[in-house]
Parts: sequence; structure tokens; C-alpha cells
Amino acid sequence: MYANIRFKAYLMKAGKMLSYLFTFLPFCLFLSCTQDAYDKGEGKYSLMRADFVEANSNTQKEIDRITTDDGDILSASKPFKVKFVNTPDSVYRCVLYYNKVKDEKNQDVFEPISIGQVACPKIIPLAELDTEMKTDPVKFESAWMSKSGKYINLSLYLMTGTSDDEEAKQTLRIVQDAIVTNPDATQTSYLRIYHDQGGVPEYYSTQVYLSIITPEIHTDSVRIQIPTYKGTVEKAFQINSKR
Repeated sequence: MYANIRFKAYLMKAGKMLSYLFTFLPFCLFLSCTQDAYDKGEGKYSLMRADFVEANSNTQKEIDRITTDDGDILSASKPFKVKFVNTPDSVYRCVLYYNKVKDEKNQDVFEPISIGQVACPKIIPLAELDTEMKTDPVKFESAWMSKSGKYINLSLYLMTGTSDDEEAKQTLRIVQDAIVTNPDATQTSYLRIYHDQGGVPEYYSTQVYLSIITPEIHTDSVRIQIPTYKGTVEKAFQINSKR
């Protein structure tokens, strides 16, 4: 069920579809990219925004609307296709780079610059893990909760490189170690990042974003442990969703 697979991640950039083959995870990730030619002044990228969003697909499998983590709902200036959208009338978790502009009715809309899918891995109880727990280190950048409280977002860097071994691939999962009842009768979920380097060389770092869906955490709070090259990092969050 959680077998490692190869996959393609897609970016829609400057109106063109670019595909990249990665061998990291059993789910799709957005890998950060840098914009080499950044226009200054009032150029295309001068007012660019970057947000985590829920992107809605229409009946034609085009993205036509987004809801940002700050709660802003924007329609696309023109519906557009990306290859990871393969189901109509669905919602996809994404990172979106865009310009916020006015349409002919003076309504705020967005012009996409680039978009990538963000993994929302299912939380796996430790007892249901189909392999031994792996805690190969990653580089931790940040963790934060969305304004809506619906997501906990993680920004990590994976060390990677080219390998002659076609079976070499990295795997990331979210594992629940335990649920603990506190002295005040509240409950806390203890989660760990599962990371298997999988034989992939560690030549350079690649940024990876994950979003944990908080309604899937059925406790009052959560503590997340991340294995890093400097030791274990732990982050704690209160959960607003009702049990």
C-alpha cells in the first residue's frame, strides 16, 4: 500500500509545462526552484506572491480557483491546465507563485507564474508501518500552522544526487508513535518524520514541502519530531479541530 514509486513532478512556468523526474517518495512533492531572471521594477515578477493554497479544478480538469492559507479566495484570470490535475471538480494542495491583479470587473484575480503539488501524507500508526522505522536525517527549515488551522506545513531539505542504482529512492512518511493523555485530561499525538535515504547519494540539497491535515489528528495537541543532521528537532502545535 505504501510502496515506493517513481513519479513526475510538474511545474507550470511562464505558460509552459516542464516535467522533472524524481525518485523520492510514495507521494508527490513540490521541489523548490529559483527564478534566475527576476525582473525589477514593474516587470512580470516584481509583484509576485507565493502562497500555500487549495487549488480547485473545474469540469475540464483546469485550475480555476484557489483558497490561500490566509483565507483569500481568488479566481484565475484564465483557467489553466497542469499535468498533476487529473480529476475534475477536485481540490489539490499546492504551492503557487502568482501575481494578484484586477480583471475587467475590477475584481481581484490571480495570474499563475508557477505551481507545484504539495504532499499531504496520511498519518500512519507505528503498529501499521510495513517496514522498520527509518530516521535518516534531513535539513529542517521551518514548521508552521496555516491561519485556518487546517494544515501544519513543513519545509525540509533532502540531500540528494544522481545514482546509477535505479532502485535508489528516498521515502518520507508521517508516523504516529503514541497518543498520550495529559494531567489536564487533554490528549497529545506524538508524530515522527520517517525518512529513508534509500541509497540516494548526498551531494546537494533539495527543498521539500509537506502539509499535515490537522482534522486527521484526533487530539488536542501534537508534537512532531524531525530527524536532522544536528539532532532531533521537535515542534508542538495546538489543534483547533474537535475530536
